[in-house]
Amino acid sequence: MEQRNDVSGVLLVLMAGILWGTVGPAQVLADVPAGPVALGGARILLGGVVLAVAVLVTAPRAYRTLSRTTWPPLLAATAATATFQAAFMTSVARTGAAVATAIAFGIAPVSTGVCERLVLGTRLTRRWIAGTAGAIAGCALVMTPAGAVRVDAYGAAFGVLAGGCFGVYTVSAKRLIQKGAGMPAAVSITLLAGGAVLAPWTLAGLPALGTVRGLALVTWLGPITAALAYWFFVTGLRRVTAATAGTLSLAEPLVAAALAVSVLGERPSAPVTAGSVLLLGGLAIVSVPSRRTPPGAGQRTLCSPPPGTRPRPNGSAPRVRWGSRRNSRFSFRSGTSV
Repeated sequence: MEQRNDVSGVLLVLMAGILWGTVGPAQVLADVPAGPVALGGARILLGGVVLAVAVLVTAPRAYRTLSRTTWPPLLAATAATATFQAAFMTSVARTGAAVATAIAFGIAPVSTGVCERLVLGTRLTRRWIAGTAGAIAGCALVMTPAGAVRVDAYGAAFGVLAGGCFGVYTVSAKRLIQKGAGMPAAVSITLLAGGAVLAPWTLAGLPALGTVRGLALVTWLGPITAALAYWFFVTGLRRVTAATAGTLSLAEPLVAAALAVSVLGERPSAPVTAGSVLLLGGLAIVSVPSRRTPPGAGQRTLCSPPPGTRPRPNGSAPRVRWGSRRNSRFSFRSGTSV
């Protein structure tokens, strides 16, 4: 089974990656003394509430599309959402934001492509393999800090787990789309359930989250980087393959690096610059739809008109004359030309 990537779908997934890329810089600017898991739980819980209210106001019947056949992928997406938040935030706490992001989002495209191949049977193209390899290499250069870095083994393991969960979520969402589920309704359930799982950590961080800075941060993280970003992502996922969406998610570390330079005042090193170019090149390779010749193009069939024949305005087949009217009239009685 193969699906062509649509330009509008690519742009929507990239928009989701851009919004996700603002999460880290926003946390740095706000400087809220709340735990990473508490912030992650508050983000997806508030995002789920906002998205659920929007669905109930605009399309309340969307929840009726979630039948028994949609529950398996919905449960898988919910588990992946909660596990990703906890695993990624733990990886950030143990091994640093840069290394955790490089590991998690380096694994994410690969896990998404493998999961889609195993679950949905989608063929992985050479274009996707080449673009993904370049984008992952660029991500490693962009996010790995300069100098000697001590990578915590458990932190790296949690980063790998987070990347795997991203692949499971993306393919589960694609499966929900194939089953006809209302995706905004489905996403609101996954966010609410994931936020409920992380609620103990969120409650423990309420004193910090209740400050002016904390409320401003959560207001940005929940409605914008969760509700709106996930809506962009699942809407674009209708028009692109899951593997392509996984690779396009690498726009997140690229945006985070760009904001670190433009907003936080960090100076980009040579590896960061080279990695950004490599990452952009990989995303461009994956994003541009390939031009394929339609099956049967250029082949004439028995019903094809002769070369040089003009089609009729009403779309019907042109009338073909088999001979001159003077010397090639056909007699149905004798079966001969007269």
